[in-house]
Amino acid sequence: MYDIIGDIHGQAEELEALLQKMGYKRTDGVFTHSERKAVFLGDFIDRGTQEQRTIDICRSMVASEAALAVMGNHEFNAICYATPDPSKEGEYLRSRSKPGNQKAHQAFLDEFPLGSPQHREVIEWFKTLPVFLDLGDIRLVHACWHQESLELAKPWLDDRNCLLPEAYALASNKTHSLYTAIEYLLKGVEIDLPDGTSFKDKDGKERIATRIRWWDKKAKTLADVAIGPGVGSLPEVPVETGRFHYHDSVPVFIGHYWLSGLPQKLTDYVACVDYSVAKKGGRLAAYRWQGETVLDNRHFVWVDRDQ
Repeated sequence: MYDIIGDIHGQAEELEALLQKMGYKRTDGVFTHSERKAVFLGDFIDRGTQEQRTIDICRSMVASEAALAVMGNHEFNAICYATPDPSKEGEYLRSRSKPGNQKAHQAFLDEFPLGSPQHREVIEWFKTLPVFLDLGDIRLVHACWHQESLELAKPWLDDRNCLLPEAYALASNKTHSLYTAIEYLLKGVEIDLPDGTSFKDKDGKERIATRIRWWDKKAKTLADVAIGPGVGSLPEVPVETGRFHYHDSVPVFIGHYWLSGLPQKLTDYVACVDYSVAKKGGRLAAYRWQGETVLDNRHFVWVDRDQ
């Protein structure tokens, strides 16, 4: 059985507390459980002050088969920030000249200086993280289980569902189909806002597109379907998002969405375990899957972030 853990963002103390709360014991430096296995949903890095410690915990668990893990958008971004753009001399797949990019990565770069041996080595480990896991009875992806995008991505994935080396340039090229597929899977589905409409996100950045609640089949307007800090002022104009809905009865677990409040399922078959541990008042959450098909709110467990 699996314990599915949400975005950690360099909060190692909360990660250790959550693992201990769930009965994991540290033996020879590795957290293990006699009957269960952890699954990390990505976004190990950025924003926190314990990036190395977080990666050491998660990486050692994966290496010892005490855990599985998938790639988050922050790991994907870190890889692209470190990877030269083959089409533009002196440039990188994720621009280093945009101040926002540097700021987003700074906590990670403080502990893994750009170009250092430890930075190069951890980037190589990030590349071993699969884009998604389909374990038969449950499915795991960082942001959105979208079958069309999974099919589009498959030619660029190896037999473990890791991106092939040549895929990163394609996934960074907005004109390539792989770009949109990876955007949906790792960053979520975004739709453009009506002309003249915008909002400010959690970092104060002006946005003219919004992430959507792709799991919510009842949402019919922009105000209903939008998700994230700052979207509360969006208008009640009709939108159609049906092609992103999830229709299967296999439970899907995601992170990414900076939820708040008490952890609870999004639908009977979709659960998000990102409860904003990277900010004060947030939580590091997990779902303790017991084999059920219909998800159960009683199976959530969490620790509050230390102030």
